[in-house]
Amino acid sequence: MNIHEYQGKEVLKQYGVAVPEGKVAFTVDEAVEAAKELGTSVVVVKAQIHAGGRGKAGGVKVAKSLDEVRQYASEILGKTLVTHQTGPEGKEVKRLLIEQGCDIKKEYYVGVVVDRATGRVVMMASEEGGTEIEEVAEHSPEKIIKEVIDPAVGLLPFQAQRLAYAINIPKELVRKAVQFMTALYAAFVDKDCSIAEINPLVVTGDGNVMALDAKLNFDSNALFRHKDILALRDLEEEDAKEIEASKYDLSYIALDGNIGCMVNGAGLAMATMDIIKHYGGDPANFLDVGGGATKEKVTEAFKILLSDANVKGIFVNIFGGIMRCDVIAEGVVAAARELGLERPLVVRLEGTNVELGKKILNESGLNLVAADSMSDGAQKIVALVK
Repeated sequence: MNIHEYQGKEVLKQYGVAVPEGKVAFTVDEAVEAAKELGTSVVVVKAQIHAGGRGKAGGVKVAKSLDEVRQYASEILGKTLVTHQTGPEGKEVKRLLIEQGCDIKKEYYVGVVVDRATGRVVMMASEEGGTEIEEVAEHSPEKIIKEVIDPAVGLLPFQAQRLAYAINIPKELVRKAVQFMTALYAAFVDKDCSIAEINPLVVTGDGNVMALDAKLNFDSNALFRHKDILALRDLEEEDAKEIEASKYDLSYIALDGNIGCMVNGAGLAMATMDIIKHYGGDPANFLDVGGGATKEKVTEAFKILLSDANVKGIFVNIFGGIMRCDVIAEGVVAAARELGLERPLVVRLEGTNVELGKKILNESGLNLVAADSMSDGAQKIVALVK
């Protein structure tokens, strides 16, 4: 789950991470009022969307008067920002962060992630702050310094100190940088984050070490123990189909293809998407109904697929172990009858109760194509869609 920058900064403040003073605004008048309350000669007007690259897209402006605040807020609110993370469709700006200006002396990067290779949390830092870390990794990988953290003891002071020296934090501010990194790590672990990214981390003219931006992502599987974080969810930033899927505990991610996929098991779902691409098609989604799906859950999953106007055909690929083929078949039939299936449907069933599942489908009267294997099914749905 993602949250906005201003929300992330509020979370980090709870752990002692230094951030500029700021206020959220939903209207131009609120933006001007927020700037008045902050009372600084310079304020920054920042678009709040769930994507990076806002500055390059015109979503971050420095205002030196209330008139400029009003002007920039009017320009940014309601604007569709297109960045490298939003895709070509962009995201509409519906809220702003009005923040105190900052006397920036130098920008750095600090991020905390889960490293799948080591199975541990890693803190990364670079003196190339303000730049997308992917660009630094591609062009100057030696400038990214990493510390692998032992979960039994957490981030040790010497590790944070080593990072601070490695990225050339001024010596007189190393102690503050160590405190900053320690607090960031504590927030990452306590709140079950999957990413905590500060880009840029800045040192200021008055000797502060501060998070000028903050990106926090959270492990959705842990949200049951973080009601405060769940309350920060902005549904307007999420795909409507993904929101609906989350209500039924379905693993669904919308893509930009035209072949809807319903599969059980994340690995099989990934393989199904790959084989559709292999035969020249484009998957419209990742959808894993899981091993313990009920008829109702499968019905809702199928409805979500059919609600996507981009979907021109559907491939149901089920290998029944815990998941029974007859349950899948009943859900598909129920949804197809309720919504009136008119798009091509290819079904491949194998495993538990496969014959019963095929019988249910064959006797349903639905216009569907049976497949003997995953490869056969992928070829058939790609051909039907084309």
